[in-house]
Amino acid sequence: MKRPLKIFLIVGGVFLFLILTGMILFSSMGKGLENLLTLEIEDVDLTTLPDGTYEGSYTQLPVIATVRVTVVDHVITDIVIVEHFNGQGASGEAVVDSVIAANSLEVDAIAGATYSSKVILLAIKDALVEQESID
Repeated sequence: MKRPLKIFLIVGGVFLFLILTGMILFSSMGKGLENLLTLEIEDVDLTTLPDGTYEGSYTQLPVIATVRVTVVDHVITDIVIVEHFNGQGASGEAVVDSVIAANSLEVDAIAGATYSSKVILLAIKDALVEQESID
């Protein structure tokens, strides 16, 4: 086989592989986001939680969140977003104010930032359930 044809076939094969891989990743990401919308987030029993600051995280690509949640006398007193990678969901960070005000995870997602809101809520839940204290 001639050298230019061989190079063309190799480059074409690599290009086709990259396109197919991207399509598969994009499809699985979309399915994960669809599942995120229907996921019910159950509240955490704060009466059993000792005082402390807890760190939790949750990832549903393309959204990633890591939070620190402070609990005093069974009340969520502070939530710090340590990391939040998002597309256009930065406004979803306002969900932490709702959680603090309600002292509950059973709050509405922020309109226009539903994915980010849900990921942040799930990171908060992870912090409270796993109880990985950072103090």
